[in-house]
Amino acid sequence: MAPNDGPLRVALIASSFAPHVGGVETHVDRVAAELSASGHEVEVWTVDRGMRPDAAPPAVVRYLPTPLPAQSARGALRMLWAIPRAWRAWRRAHRRFAPDILAVQCFGPNGLYALALHRRFKTPLVVSSHGETLGDDGGVYARSALLRRGLRSSLALAAAVTAPSTYVLDDLRGRFGLEGGTIVPNGVDLSLGVEDPGSPRLPLVVAVGRLGRMKGFDLLITAMAQPGFESVRLEIIGDGPERARLQRQIDAAGLGERMLLTGAADAEGVARRIAAASVLVVPSRSESFGIVALEAWRGGAALVMTSRGGASDFVRDGEDGLLVDPEDTDALATAIRSLIEDEGRRRRFAEAGSRRVPEFTWGRVASAYERLFARVRDEARGRSR
Repeated sequence: MAPNDGPLRVALIASSFAPHVGGVETHVDRVAAELSASGHEVEVWTVDRGMRPDAAPPAVVRYLPTPLPAQSARGALRMLWAIPRAWRAWRRAHRRFAPDILAVQCFGPNGLYALALHRRFKTPLVVSSHGETLGDDGGVYARSALLRRGLRSSLALAAAVTAPSTYVLDDLRGRFGLEGGTIVPNGVDLSLGVEDPGSPRLPLVVAVGRLGRMKGFDLLITAMAQPGFESVRLEIIGDGPERARLQRQIDAAGLGERMLLTGAADAEGVARRIAAASVLVVPSRSESFGIVALEAWRGGAALVMTSRGGASDFVRDGEDGLLVDPEDTDALATAIRSLIEDEGRRRRFAEAGSRRVPEFTWGRVASAYERLFARVRDEARGRSR
């Protein structure tokens, strides 16, 4: 699928990458692999947090120092040395690779350095937001005026801006001055197999994600503490800062025998548990897209999905999933119970999702980026002639 005028040279500039696990890390990993397999030259530039993956990455990965100015006087003195050193590392990466496109994936400190490279070298900038301004558990955007200004400047200067849903684009338009924008959705790995929705299922509800407040797992626990779930098991797969608090919530309700925080699992392990489950729930307080919804469809589980976010772009409420406000824990419990107690209904939802999942391959996602990157590159070349 390479363009006629030669392969692209793309720097995917990610806020985070392996060995860290999450939606943006998966997105960048799969897009890098697909673009590389199609003959393009791809590098991943990401924030250096001092950790490296065990497995070989799908492309060259550069872990780059990415400090930001500190507010304290002591921190500011350290930055006098750290920021020039980091900027040299970023310039060196650009000089060695000479990318056609600087493609920011999830705007954080990485985006500020990409913006500086764009201004210095005039390399076209593409910004892909993944809902970082909405699912901001740490309040980074609320605290950092520098990030807010940098994002606003980057959106104004970018040759193209993408997001996985209208929910994210609307936030960028309303709060950060974006004009336009293109939806590039997330994908799912079908090489793990699409499970038969009619296969025998356990009385099991599964939820998957980072254990942070925004993911709403406390709301799911509250919902499933209600009567009617005595014979149903809940497994929450993932790790994160809210784990201890969630465990205390489970223990305080005396639900430790049927609610389990399993910890993190690899992709194959997650797929196995979803394939055994009757229902998968995404109870997020804010969800820009939700790759795990696609994993539910792949795994043959019925989907209960938060209505707070971008799900309405791709989930057909009442057909291949149930959209529910998770803050209404009674409604959340009712939705889950309606699928657990009626196998025919559960199966109809799961079968509808199974039919939809081929629409969301990573190959399709990468093709959308490829067309966009090629257009941006060609327009930049046309201006330089």
